[in-house]
This record gives sequence, structure tokens and C-alpha cells, in this order.
Amino acid sequence: MTRARASRSILRPLAPIYRLGLALRELQLRSGLKRLRRLCWPVVSVGNLSTGGSGKTPLTIALAKALAARGMHVDVLSRGYGRRCALPLLVDSSGTVEQFGDEPLVIAREARVPVYVAAERYEAGLMAERDAAEQIGMHLLDDGFQHRQLARDVDVLLLSRNDLNDRLLPAGNLRETLHAAVRADVIAIPEDEPELEAEIRARDWKAQIWHLRRQMDVPCVEGAAAFCGIARPQQFFDGIERAGVRLVSRFVFRDHHRYTQSDFNRIVSEAQTAGATALLTTEKDYVRLDALATSLPASLPLKAVPFRVEIGDEAGAVDWLRGRLGA
Repeated sequence: MTRARASRSILRPLAPIYRLGLALRELQLRSGLKRLRRLCWPVVSVGNLSTGGSGKTPLTIALAKALAARGMHVDVLSRGYGRRCALPLLVDSSGTVEQFGDEPLVIAREARVPVYVAAERYEAGLMAERDAAEQIGMHLLDDGFQHRQLARDVDVLLLSRNDLNDRLLPAGNLRETLHAAVRADVIAIPEDEPELEAEIRARDWKAQIWHLRRQMDVPCVEGAAAFCGIARPQQFFDGIERAGVRLVSRFVFRDHHRYTQSDFNRIVSEAQTAGATALLTTEKDYVRLDALATSLPASLPLKAVPFRVEIGDEAGAVDWLRGRLGA
């Protein structure tokens, strides 16, 4: 057992308290104590059961592109984690993390559809519908499986084998029990875990199954240093090494870390000492660097490593989604 896993196991006695909180929230939702709000346009939520690292944002981007390519007016609603303003805003792709948050910026730049952020995503949706005037469109709700006070028409849940063997917070990474998967209309699973579909069917979950191809576009460099502040950094490092790039050093920061000049100086200094010829990081980390990214020496270029998700039968998935929504 790793040291991190052992330290999480110590927290197992606290899991019943967390489970009680989940049960209380469920009671409030079912009884109407927590008010359910509905937007005019249909809402498709993309989310997961675990904390970070499952590919929610890349799948949201893939869906937005696929729907827009079919001529649909689609936008994305996000909380904009870590932003310094609670007011609803339309994301400017040339803006900053402080204004909009890292994930909304990545979505706006990659998907090229309107992205709205607000502390309450219902408010973001209202703003999107006002901006669209007479158009009728569709909202994609990024990381929305647990955001249940906003009514949705379709719930897309990302699930992996790791989730089936995980524990509830704080002893594990699950934000809800596995039973919550019964709420999903679609369960999206990694294409390289084909046995997972049989396990889902054995549990009698009735959702559609989408198979996802996940790919990191790793640049060809020799002797790279990599750094990231994401939920599952080892996945990032493993993906780089599987692409044949030798990592001479690696740096891990907490999820959504705000980089300082001191952080960057240390990364650059240690990378140069280790003989790195390039720095690699994730797209989310890249947008959080802002002006720091321009202070690198020419001998140590910084490259963002995109993480892409493709839906196996994208045309079939979009057709099913449009049919379900009556689009």
C-alpha cells in the first residue's frame, strides 16, 4: 500500500459522516427543501463520481464540437472554480484564470462555443439564454452530476474501473456512492476497459454506454521536465512516458494551484540542472501560468500537452442525444 493510500485509509471512520451528509442532501432534494430550478433550454450534464482526473472537461469539449458541427446552438455552463468574481460572465478566451477559472478558459479556447461562468450555474444559463435572443439552443453543464439543484434532461456520467474499487470521501475519491450511477442516462467508459461494460450491465444500470478514446498529444522532445497541479498527476506523467518521452524531473502541485514566480524559478532551475530540453505541462496548468510562461529561457521551451477525448460512435451518440431531447 502506498503512503498516500495508507493515509487516506486512516480517514475511513469519517466516511459515515460524509455518507450522512449525502443522505441529508438527498432528502432535501426529494422533499423540495432544496428548490429545483429549470432553464428554458435543455440541459445535458457531464460529470463523474470521483474527485477530478476523469476527463469531464475533454468530453464536454468533444460534445460541444460535435453538436455545433450539426448546426446546433450550444453553450457550456461552468462554476469557474477559483475565480475571484461570483457574477455571471461570458468567458473571453483571451482572459485570465482570475476572471473565469482554468477549465472555462480551456473549454472556450478549444471548443469555440460560448462558455458562461457563475457561482450558481442557473444564473449562467439565464445569461446565456438572454444573450442568444430568439435562438433556441442547448446547455452543456460541465462537472454537473452532483449539481442537482439545476434540472437536467440528460445526465452523462464518466466511469472507470478505479471508481468501482474506490471508497467515499474522505477515505477515498468518491463524491457519491456507486448507487448514484442509477441516475445516469449515459455512462461513458474508457475504450481500453472493455470488461467494464459487462460489470455495468451486471449491476442492472439501464444507461446508454459510450466508449471513449483518450489521447494525450505529447510533443516529441528529448529529456523533458514535467509539472502539473491536477487531481491525478501520475496519469499525466505516465501518459508522457508511454509516448516515449524520457522525464528527467517532475513537479507536483495541488489541484488548481496558482503558480508564483518562486514556483516557476524552482521548476526552471531544477529542470536545467537535470538536463531538460523542454518543459511539459497540462493545458489547465498552462492557462494558470499566465505571464510567467513568457519568462522562460529560449533553451527551455514550454509546451502544453493536450488531452483529447473522442466518443467511439460519435455520430450515433449525437443522434441519440438529439432524439432524446427532441432536437
